[in-house]
Amino acid sequence: MTLITSAVALICVIGISIGQLLFKKAATTIPPSPSFFDIAFNTWLVSAFILYGLTTLVWIWVLRNAPLYLAYPFMGLAFILVPTLAWLFLNEPLHAKTIVGGAIIAIGISITAKTN
Repeated sequence: MTLITSAVALICVIGISIGQLLFKKAATTIPPSPSFFDIAFNTWLVSAFILYGLTTLVWIWVLRNAPLYLAYPFMGLAFILVPTLAWLFLNEPLHAKTIVGGAIIAIGISITAKTN
């Protein structure tokens, strides 16, 4: 996998992770008994859909340029990024178990990403 393809894959993971935060914000702003308009015009939700759509299109480019067994482990980084970003921007707790689990995932990603 080239450096450019790896960088674009990383950008996709960051986009997906930010999209998760946008979905969370959308969920917290939708009223308990929402109307169609509450959902359709929720800017957090619309932003999340747009970001997910664009990220998916870019991810297709990554898959054209890299084998799936090398590209897909990058998505595991979302398990590290999402809780970290939620802690930073949504004031959600970040537990020691999450940090340890994230470290294990990072080790696994680095093992699977070795191409020799």
